[in-house]
Amino acid sequence: MAKGPNQKSKLLYLVKIFKEQSDEQHPLSAAELIERLASYGVSAERKSIYDDIECLKNFGYDIVHKKSKEQSGYYLKSRIFSLAELKILVDVIQSARFITRAKSEELIKKLETFANCHEARKLRRQVYVANRVKTQNEQIYESVDRIHEAMQEGSQICFSYLDWGLDKKLVPRHDGEKYQVSPWSLTWNAENYYLIAYDEKGKKIKHYRVDKMGGISLNGRKRNGQEEFEHFDVAQYCNKTFSMYGGHDEMITLQFENHLLGVILDRFGTDLSIRRRDADHYSVRVPVAVSGQFFGWLTGIGKGVQLLAPESVRWEYRDYLLELIGEVENNAD
Repeated sequence: MAKGPNQKSKLLYLVKIFKEQSDEQHPLSAAELIERLASYGVSAERKSIYDDIECLKNFGYDIVHKKSKEQSGYYLKSRIFSLAELKILVDVIQSARFITRAKSEELIKKLETFANCHEARKLRRQVYVANRVKTQNEQIYESVDRIHEAMQEGSQICFSYLDWGLDKKLVPRHDGEKYQVSPWSLTWNAENYYLIAYDEKGKKIKHYRVDKMGGISLNGRKRNGQEEFEHFDVAQYCNKTFSMYGGHDEMITLQFENHLLGVILDRFGTDLSIRRRDADHYSVRVPVAVSGQFFGWLTGIGKGVQLLAPESVRWEYRDYLLELIGEVENNAD
């Protein structure tokens, strides 16, 4: 049999065929493997196919011989990602608001290369299920790369912070004023990517949405805030900061009805000391950043939860509610 121009790459093409075209429901017979190799300009005989499969198995590829009346042939069983894992990754990419629509499609196409052609179609169908709001900042990957570079080099960064304009485009805040901070951590919260950094000017830890950071550059100045971050807990910071809006830190006590236990655990995590108040209520002490977003969350739960302490925050909450009522009454007039 005449040898094709790609004969030396025979094993590589065979691996490609197994990865892209086979699974348990679609095993490939020796004849089908010979036919597919021929499409790449590679000639093969039945005996050489068996020898090649044995060679690949010895190398570590999990190639299984399926024998049944309905289907018989070989397929690649173990893969880097299962179909279920790929679906999860696709949904994460689709859900992430900080990833642009164009970049989402690009990443998903790359994930499809980890599946065979039959599974890839299932992933593609999943892509069009959701029509979620996405950022329009195409530079976010460059921004993340710059932030990581700054953290590795221990450098401060400068950037412009962006806001939405009436033309639905992102424009620099404060006439393009440059922010200068020391980057320490990146976190994903409330469907967005955030930088946790130390602001030397304000002498405190702040966070910034990465997709709203423009023109990030390293300024070469040594970053500061190490003492503040030595015992900093990113998870706790995100749990207490509602919708990643700032506020003043307080340790509050909440009393809530039994059926709201899951709501509290979803919000603050399971590492809580929960007390039984009576047959129908629990109470818990948690740190929060007191803000309008926190009060909005509390109001949304309704009368099933009560803010017990501290008294100063109870008065803040009262004023927040009275202000809302006043706005409603004024608009009604």
